Amino acid sequence: QVQLVESGGGLVQPGGSLRLSCAASGNISRHTMGWYRQAPGKQRDWVATLAPSGDQHYGNSAQGRFTVSRDTTKNTVYLQMTALKPEDTAVYYCNAARLRQTTIWGQGTQVTVSS
Repeated sequence: QVQLVESGGGLVQPGGSLRLSCAASGNISRHTMGWYRQAPGKQRDWVATLAPSGDQHYGNSAQGRFTVSRDTTKNTVYLQMTALKPEDTAVYYCNAARLRQTTIWGQGTQVTVSS
């Protein structure tokens, strides 16, 4: 089974940028890849989705500021985040979904937006 490892989180000032990576241990070219986030005391919220076709979909909080992309040669999905706000502070998770298969989640990476 494919395993996912997120990285790239950290502390950034408001208005700054970060690029998160989600590295898979196997081929994910046929998986729908998703990014989610969970702030302390809140439920996990959907951020963005990248379909195998390349179609991208974004939640309201990400629209216009975040971009999801995939490097199939590296089995890695990225979430480029710009114009970050304190309310973007959360643990960010990626997942890999495929029809009739169990959705796989990574362990998460912390993003803190603060001055």
